[in-house]
Amino acid sequence: MKLNTRASLSTVALTVGAVLRRRGITAVLTGGACASLHTGGAYVSNDADFVVRGAVRQAALDSALGELGFERQGDRYVHPRVSFYVEFPPGPLAIGSDLDIHPVEVDRGAGPALVLSPTDSCRDRLAAFYHWRDRQSLRLAVSIARAQPVDFKVIEKWSRAEGSLEAYAEFLRELTRPKRTRVRRV
Repeated sequence: MKLNTRASLSTVALTVGAVLRRRGITAVLTGGACASLHTGGAYVSNDADFVVRGAVRQAALDSALGELGFERQGDRYVHPRVSFYVEFPPGPLAIGSDLDIHPVEVDRGAGPALVLSPTDSCRDRLAAFYHWRDRQSLRLAVSIARAQPVDFKVIEKWSRAEGSLEAYAEFLRELTRPKRTRVRRV
């Protein structure tokens, strides 16, 4: 598949994920790109983060991403016609202190790619809110929970284990607030 300047972040991320799977590389889409996927593009990150499971040689990543036209520049992969870059943050795949993560497959035409489930993507964004007080991550967690079915029992149990029940209560309050609409002045 050829990528171009009009490719959305989700398209780029899922295409990269599918190529990695075809090459036998187990890599899971996480972070903002995964949140973008689960919110239908309501949020757009600058990059797609994949956490690799198992040992993978740098040359294998270079070759897989090279198939799509990406070139490694330092710790990221860039494409001459795509405005998003790809990174591979170090593992293990975890959300806060939870290491028992079960990615799901998503296939939107390029082949199956591994991504965090909506529940885990919501927890991933909540982890940034809980640990760094990142308000944008809270808004993203709310957006995911509004756009996708998430398991609130799992999120609450995990929040308790993270020592963040107060922050979880704030998340629930934000969910019950009416959606904010932007008013354009003319």
